[in-house]
This record gives sequence, structure tokens and C-alpha cells, in this order.
Amino acid sequence: MEGLDFTPLPMAVASTFIDLPQNYQTMCRLFLREENSFLLQTLLLQEMEYIKNYKGYPDEITVKVAGNNHLIMPVQRLTDQDFEVLLYTIKPYPNITGLDVRYNLLTDYGANHVVKLLEEFQNITYLNLMFNDIETDGGEKIAKALHRNTTLKYLRMTGNKIDNKGGMFFATMLQINSSLEKLDLGDCDLGIQSLIALATVLTKNKSMRGINLNRPLLKSEQEESTVHISHMLKINSSLIEIHLCKHDMKNFGMEQLCKALLLNTSLRYLDVSCNRITRDAMKYLGELLKRNNVLEVIDLSSNRIEDEGSLYLTEALAYYNTSLKALSVVSNNISGEGLTAFSEALKTNNTLSNLYIWGNKFDNETCAAFSNLIKTGRLKLENIDVEPYVVDDLMYFAELSHGIKKHYYWTPSYGEIEGASTNAGFAIVPTNPNM
Repeated sequence: MEGLDFTPLPMAVASTFIDLPQNYQTMCRLFLREENSFLLQTLLLQEMEYIKNYKGYPDEITVKVAGNNHLIMPVQRLTDQDFEVLLYTIKPYPNITGLDVRYNLLTDYGANHVVKLLEEFQNITYLNLMFNDIETDGGEKIAKALHRNTTLKYLRMTGNKIDNKGGMFFATMLQINSSLEKLDLGDCDLGIQSLIALATVLTKNKSMRGINLNRPLLKSEQEESTVHISHMLKINSSLIEIHLCKHDMKNFGMEQLCKALLLNTSLRYLDVSCNRITRDAMKYLGELLKRNNVLEVIDLSSNRIEDEGSLYLTEALAYYNTSLKALSVVSNNISGEGLTAFSEALKTNNTLSNLYIWGNKFDNETCAAFSNLIKTGRLKLENIDVEPYVVDDLMYFAELSHGIKKHYYWTPSYGEIEGASTNAGFAIVPTNPNM
């Protein structure tokens, strides 16, 4: 079925959100489309939430129709045709500035409707297409539509398999687009060529504030992409946040990043989780933390820095660094010596407020040291991922559901996200780490 033209729709501009479900039903009747009960119920629940939580309606509303919302049964994920009708439904509402359709069934054909959105909606600043079925052709259409778009600020393509070729189209787009500020291409099967192209473009692009390049498909052991990204970070003065999770990064790559960041005065969030970084690379990160007072968040989760690597970091944190606010060393094979060193560093460091340590080797001394930090108020329970408890006069840790990226792949179906310990994963780092 050919896409419908937006132009002839005779609809008055709406000023609130309250009649959106009814407008959806009207659009279904107008275009002889069967109602998607899941979509209708989702809109009704959002309407009820706004009525309950707001006296009026906010200036900016994000319509959330996540296909993984199991609070509404049965789940009936959006198809390309459902998405098209949804666009007609929201078009008259100037205060709808965001659209979240993650975990649905949008395909390359549905990308045509995304193009319509980008070309004809002047109020949409946030678009989340995470984990749909958009591939290279659809990625090309969306990237080319962004050549002309000047309103979108944040795009999530996460998990759509646009492949290396699709990544090249987005690299080309960043040469032209000067309004997009955040781009998430994580889990998109990018290749070495597109990573290098993106890094090269970002040496000149001045609008990007955050980019996610998690989990590319790399076949080389030479870390060429990390070298190019490091070179970019020497030059780029606009990026605040970069995610390089699952890059197969080793000590050489981490060394290159640290040396580059000695010359960088803008990056505040560095994510190098789930790599192959070991204790030797912490010498370079420790030196960086002694001299860099810009970085605020570092995610080292799921590497292997061990006790020796921890000592390099804690020396810098205890005596030199005054900027780092959140650090994750989850699952790094650290035992009592290294963990206790972190607790000692916090006694002299007054800046680091969020520390995540679960998945390491805890002993009684470690548990007692962190328990004392919690009792004295130096660490708040909402800013750490462990809670001490006592059994038979021995102290243990229980895991708390807190962390730097808890809400990266999912967010609550209703209500607000409650602070830094459960932060939204990919967002420009605020001055206060309690995101």
C-alpha cells in the first residue's frame, strides 16, 4: 500500500494531549484501517497519567509506544501501517516533541514514514526507533532525510541492523546536518569502515554532543577504529559523551584514548565497558585522571583491571582528581586490596559521589569499609550498587538494582526515572551526576 499524503488532512491544530486516543480512532476510520488495540490502550494510559500528574499539559510531550510494554496485554507491536496512522494522529499537536516506538516491527518500508516525519513535522526533537527491523535501505532513507532536517536533536537507531553501509550513510549525513546533537548507533552491526568514517567526520562536526558506537562488528585485532576515534578526540571540542562498549579494546587502544584525552577539554562521559582492558592500561587512565579535571563519568564495567589497576586509579582519585563524579568498576576481578583502596580514596576525595562495584571479590574488610562510608553519609545507598547486611556476625553485600546504564535498553512504562543510580543510559551528562 502506498504511503498517504499528509497535505490534504483537514485537521485543526490541537493544543493539548487529552484527546489523542480519540483522534487515533478518528484516523483509523478515515483511512479504513483496523485499530491496533495495544496502541490505543497505550495512548489511553498516557492520557490518564498526564491527567493524574499534571494540572495542565507540559510544553513538551513524548508519545511512548514501546513494543516491550507487557503491562498492556496482549502485546500487538506496531507495523509500518500502524506507525503511519500514528503519525497522522500526532501531527496536529505542537506540544508533542518526542516519539518513542522502540521494540516494534517497523521495516525499510516503514522508514518511508520516518522520512515523512523528518521532512514535515517541525516540532519533533526526539525520535526513538530502537530495535525495530530497519536495515540498510531504511537507514539510507533516514540518513538522507536528515540532510534537510533542522529540528531533530536526538535519534536512536539502536539495534536496527543497518550494517556497515548504513553507517556510512550516517557518516555522510553528519557532514551536512548541523542540528543533530545525539546519535545512537549501538548494536547496529557497524563495520571498521563506517567507524573510521564517523570518527573522521566528527573532527569537523561541531554540533554533536553525544554518540553511541557500541558493539560494532570488527574483524581486525589492530584496533584501527580506536586509533581513529582517539585522533578525533584530540581535535573535537564539542563531544560531551562517547560510548565504546564491546569494541574488543585492549590496553593499546585504552592508552591511545587516554593520551588523546589529555588534550581534550570537553568530554565528560567515557564508556569503555565490556572490553579487554587490563591492569596495565590503568597506568594511563590514572595519569589522565591526575591531569584531566573535565571527565565526570567513566564506565569500566566488565573489564579486568584487578587490584593493581585499582591502585593506579585510587591514587589519582585520592590526591589529584576533582572532577570525576561517577565511576563503575563492576565485574573487574578486583579483590579486597583494590576495593579497600577505593574506600580509602573516598575519605579524601569529596567529588566522587556514585561508585558501582558489584561483581568483584568482597571480603569482610571490604564490606566493613563501605558500610562505614554509607553510615557516615559519604556514600548514599542510591549512589552505590551494594548494601551491607550481617549474618552470624559476618558482613556481606547484597546487590542493589543501581548502575550507570540500568535504563539503556528499557525504561519504566509509566512514571519518572528515579535518579542517577538508575539513569537513562545515553543522555548528555548533567552537571549533577544524579541524572
